[in-house]
Order: sequence, then C-alpha cells, then structure tokens
Amino acid sequence: MSQSVPFFNKYLPEFIYGGMDGSVTTFAVVAGATGANFNPNVIIILGLANLLADGLSMSIGSYLSSKAEVNNYQKQKKQEYWSIENMPEEETDEIRKIYQEKGFKGEMLEEIVKVITSSKALWVEEMMKDELKMLESSKTPINKALATYFSFIAVGLIPLLVYFIDLFLPDTKFPLFLISSVLTFCAFIFIGYLKAYLNHLSKIKGVAETLFLGGIAAFVSYMAGTVLESLISKF
Repeated sequence: MSQSVPFFNKYLPEFIYGGMDGSVTTFAVVAGATGANFNPNVIIILGLANLLADGLSMSIGSYLSSKAEVNNYQKQKKQEYWSIENMPEEETDEIRKIYQEKGFKGEMLEEIVKVITSSKALWVEEMMKDELKMLESSKTPINKALATYFSFIAVGLIPLLVYFIDLFLPDTKFPLFLISSVLTFCAFIFIGYLKAYLNHLSKIKGVAETLFLGGIAAFVSYMAGTVLESLISKF
C-alpha cells in the first residue's frame, strides 16, 4: 500500500517543514543584509552559506530524530516478543482487556483473542498498536532527511533568485529587495496552501498564517539589520 503512494505526497510534511524553514531563514538573511545596506554579492554569499549550512543541519536533525523513533519502535517490539514468549497468559489477558474495552464480549471476544494469539506477528502488532499506541512508519530516516533537505534548498533559493539574475545581468537595475519579497511571499502562499491541504484546514487561513509568520520574521530581520548597521557605523 505504501509503495503506491507517490513520493511527494508521502513526504509532504517534510517538504512543507523544510520549505517553510528554508524560505523564512533565507529571506530573513536577505532582509537583514538589505537593512544593513550590504552589497548584493555579499547577500548572495550570506544567503547561500545560510542555506547550505542550515539545510544540512536541519536534515541531520530530521534523520537523527527519525532514526531514534525507529530504534525505539524496534526496541519495544522486541520487548513485546519477549513478553508473549515468556508471559503468554498475562499478554493474552492484555489482548482480552483491549477488546473488552472496544465492546466485544462472550464467545466473540474469546474467538478474537484466539485468532490474535495464534500468530505471534499479529499478536505483537496488536500490542504495539493498542497497548503502546505505537505505529511503524513507512518512511525511512534517510528519505525523510533527503526530502527535508531538498525542500529547504529548493524553496530557500527563491529569495535569492533575483540576486543571481542581477549578478549575471548587472545593468538591468532590478529593485532587488522588492522582487525578492514578492517571490518569497509567493513561496509562502504555496507552502501555506500545502500546509492547509495536508491538515484539511481552510486554504485562506493556512496561507494567511504562513504569510503572517513569514512577514514577522522578515520584518524583525530587516529592522535588526538597519539598527545594527546604524549603530556600527557610529564607531
């Protein structure tokens, strides 16, 4: 079943997470550097350095977190196998209680218990799901990390696009920060829409929330750059 799910849809949460963080942090660098009146070439250097370093850090964090979840799941699963092999009566009672709480009783309850306890794999799966409330993820840690890193880089490059164009076409005289702002806010709209789609929320609310949070981050960075540049220039 999981193999039939397209890669993008399967890893959509990671794409949203990475893309949002990538666009916000990169645009924050652009806004702060613009507020400090940095040269466009310096903005490219700072933006790329931030993009590559933060993206790698974020993907490593995603990998380690996911790997820890997988290891914990496997540890608990091994413990459940040990329990049903060494304490079958107690574990059988656990299954019986689980299905009693679901409303089963009498002969039907005993038949369910008999079927489940006849297979160790099924027995352990039921214990993991209903007793420990743990589900095995079909996503591998490395794929989650790669999806996060790819989206961080892909969406995070958007605020820098116009600066790259200006680098190769310096005579065009683009209003760089304005165009970067428009492109970034388009990225925010896209990410906000995907987030609303994923969580089954209002598309307008999802977009508005993303624009608001991204706008705050950009404003704070711009003002910080402006204030710091003003203070430093006095020395």
